Amino acid sequence: MLGNQVLQKMITDISRIIKEDCSVWSVEGKCLATTSEEKGNIADEVSILLSEAEDKSVRLSDNGACFVVRYKDDVMYIFAIHHMIDNIDVMGELCVNQFENMMNLSEKRVDRNHFFQQLILDNMLLVDVHSQAKKMSLPVNVPRIVFVVEQKKKGDTLLLDTMKGIFDNGTKDVVTSVDESHIIFIKTLAKTDTYEDVNRIAKMLVDTLSMEALVHVRVAYGTIIDELKDVSKCYKEASMALDVGRIFYAHKDVLAYNELGIGRLIYQLPYSLCEMFLQEVFRGDALDQFDKETLATVNAFFENDLNISETARKMYLHRNTLGYRLDKIQKTTGLDVKKFDDALTFKIAIMVSDHMKFIKSRE
Repeated sequence: MLGNQVLQKMITDISRIIKEDCSVWSVEGKCLATTSEEKGNIADEVSILLSEAEDKSVRLSDNGACFVVRYKDDVMYIFAIHHMIDNIDVMGELCVNQFENMMNLSEKRVDRNHFFQQLILDNMLLVDVHSQAKKMSLPVNVPRIVFVVEQKKKGDTLLLDTMKGIFDNGTKDVVTSVDESHIIFIKTLAKTDTYEDVNRIAKMLVDTLSMEALVHVRVAYGTIIDELKDVSKCYKEASMALDVGRIFYAHKDVLAYNELGIGRLIYQLPYSLCEMFLQEVFRGDALDQFDKETLATVNAFFENDLNISETARKMYLHRNTLGYRLDKIQKTTGLDVKKFDDALTFKIAIMVSDHMKFIKSRE
């Protein structure tokens, strides 16, 4: 029930306090964590106690002491102190009590994690949300925000463990996941927090995970919610922000649902309408008719606010070469991208084309 890292930390702390080596063993007699490599004699004592565990809870001998750790009447572990010390029976019982408390806490965390997973997936009735939240002492009407952290490597538990260790405080905030690619961080906010504060938290997530887990991530968040039942809505908004960012804003590490602009509008257009629009703009020909060089040029032109001189300088092009490439677009499509209205039409057409490619990649 407890992870090996947790067990190792517990017995390391216990050993430091009682000034004696100790270990934890599974019900199969396997050593799960120890502070000493020398465990031959104590292994025999553990085996004997395991065979008697239904009737006994303690075994004392010249080799040390072994104690049964139970959870809900089931034997979970054997805790062993490798040599005799003063008041070893009292010390052992205190340690067993500590293990049992940790298992209780772990179960509560699992229940809490399951609750938020079901809440995120919108699998709960409103009455169940309120009743279970009350049992877990979770406030219902406080401001929250949902962050979705996208990791590149599927199934990598290191990032999830790192985030839980740093951000899951067991009360207000929670870190969980519903698939192998994304980690969800539900953050409780102060009533005075604004979207600027939320954006700072998102940037802090990117920076912290880059330093602590040595991974590059993208973080998206939805709109601030005031009720626990709306966690699913905020999660869906954050997920949409990730999709929109993947299509239109690949250079951004932080994506806010309320700052997606025209990208969010295009993302919600049906494929048939997008196809009709592109046929109208490009006279039946696809955007693929333009080579990468032409598209890179026009995109740079847009990024520099339709300023020919600035674009030519940044691309190390002669003004006449840049003008020739832009004129080529006008001859092909009839759109003069040096004019604002035509530039806007062409920019939207590029975004619509990217959206269509994204839809096809998902099919």
